Amino acid sequence: MMHMPRFYPYLLLALLGSGLGSCKSTEKAVFQTVRSNNSVALGRLPSLEAVVEPGPLSTTDGALPDDASKVFRQELSFHLAESQPDTVKYGYAKLLVTQAQVQRTGRALQAFQMLTLMTPSLLGMPLEWYRTHVKAEVQIINAKGEVIGTYAGTGHSKVRVAMYHGYSQTKAARLSDVQALRLALDQIRPQLDAAADTLRQQLATSGPLEEIIGQSAYSTDSTAVN
Repeated sequence: MMHMPRFYPYLLLALLGSGLGSCKSTEKAVFQTVRSNNSVALGRLPSLEAVVEPGPLSTTDGALPDDASKVFRQELSFHLAESQPDTVKYGYAKLLVTQAQVQRTGRALQAFQMLTLMTPSLLGMPLEWYRTHVKAEVQIINAKGEVIGTYAGTGHSKVRVAMYHGYSQTKAARLSDVQALRLALDQIRPQLDAAADTLRQQLATSGPLEEIIGQSAYSTDSTAVN
């Protein structure tokens, strides 16, 4: 039976530190690709206040605490609703993440890579993959606090950990979570688009949110809108 030399773990750490430090950046992938999907007409809904309940997505090792909020606000302002900051708001768009499961696959490759001094990684072989499965809902809520529409979607992502041709473990975990959420929103978007005319009429009938000392009558805190 072949034994691994004692210096291999230290060599692995050194190579990971130098190689994975040159991995791709996640910021562009996470937050600058939302405008690439123009499958739905912009501004089909009146201006809405965003409310986010990340649920189980907040307990994974990947997504940062405000990632879900940033992604949903981008989605809402660019694809779904009027985004003028001074526009009177006619209700809420509430994102609820109901399920978030993360798997790491291909980790057996790491043992092989250690035995080969990480040479396959330098040539492009991944170390492992992060896979995230997300289920999410978007509720449209009028100014009276009534849910007038609920739309659901699921997203499955797969992000590789690799030197030069992938992401570091930390960045891959984050990107995997965010991509899965965005894919779930991709499924929800056409549902909202199909219902936009009805929703717009119902939101207009309920009227705009009342303003009280610069704040809406209904708090945007997730516990205030059920």
